[in-house]
Amino acid sequence: MVWLLATFAYLLGSVSFAVLLSRAFGLNDPRTSGSGNPGATNMFRLGGKRLAILTLLGDLSKSLVPILLARTLGLSEVEQAWIGLAAVLGHVYPLYFQFRGGKGVATAAGMLLGLYPWAALLAAGIWGIVFAMTRISSLAALAATLLCLPLIAWQQHAALLPLLALTILIVLRHRANLKALLAGRERHF
Repeated sequence: MVWLLATFAYLLGSVSFAVLLSRAFGLNDPRTSGSGNPGATNMFRLGGKRLAILTLLGDLSKSLVPILLARTLGLSEVEQAWIGLAAVLGHVYPLYFQFRGGKGVATAAGMLLGLYPWAALLAAGIWGIVFAMTRISSLAALAATLLCLPLIAWQQHAALLPLLALTILIVLRHRANLKALLAGRERHF
């Protein structure tokens, strides 16, 4: 059952709402325009607030829906966490879009929302504070990830491995942003 739901989560995670919305609204492909990332922040740059919100909600739901389904079917917390991670992997390496996906932050937030709503609120709060202070989305995402996910992993021993894997994945996907941050060249809003 876990493998079936993890496969479903990966395939659902592979649906790129940013790419589909850009096509539907006649915008350039977000993987080749703006920051080159098919996520809500780049969709805000390319298509405005409405498309950014739709992208964010779509990306959140890609991990939230499989986790809620797994919970309904009685799967354990750790099994739900692995299923959520499969959705994030689908977002980052989407089968339908030549494995060129986003950074996984919104889909990881949906995973947290499904597993630990209090942690999702904490991460959103950290993201909001850092973004308000710096106007740098990648820095806000990294701060929320690095300040929140290890704490959750420490608190929730059952889901330690999938949460640590999630942390590493998000940091690795932000390598270029980290270099730009260190060089003082990262994009501001």
